[in-house]
Amino acid sequence: MANLSNRNIAILTESGFEEVELTSPKKALEEAGANVHVISPQKETVRAMKNHEWSIDVPVDKHISEVKVEDYDGLVLPGGVINPDQLRLNDQAISFIKDFFDAGKPVAAICHGPQSLITAGVVEGREMTSYPSIKADLIYAGANWVDREVVVDQGLVTSRTPDDLPAFNRKMCEEFAEGIHEGQHS
Repeated sequence: MANLSNRNIAILTESGFEEVELTSPKKALEEAGANVHVISPQKETVRAMKNHEWSIDVPVDKHISEVKVEDYDGLVLPGGVINPDQLRLNDQAISFIKDFFDAGKPVAAICHGPQSLITAGVVEGREMTSYPSIKADLIYAGANWVDREVVVDQGLVTSRTPDDLPAFNRKMCEEFAEGIHEGQHS
């Protein structure tokens, strides 16, 4: 497992994320030594979904208005159907995502999480995977979509479903340990 001591990682989410797609990566990052912040347009908590039902509330560490890309070494975008759809409507969230690409910093997105990347305009020419229902969206946005448990393209890590979390977490931690990727620039 990669050593992420002294690394600050942002998990950007709205309510409606798939519970395990936030909790599992967060646990993996913390076990690797990273300092992890849950960041959101919400101020206090965000609510997860599990099996199409509302589940746990997760505390928000920082409001999106309080953060900048310089404070973080990597970004995680959990999936769920509602979460990325809400993030795509928030200009601050989209700017924060785009800033990671402009800085060449690694980004990891799972399931429906890549929908936010489409709005940020950073998928064209990238090899990616996702939940199958957004395959066409990614292709129309210029991505080369492949059906694999995890795909890495110049610091961008993508995976399909919660079943892929072991591979996703491993590759996410590796890319975050590597740091800046010149090919990541949007």
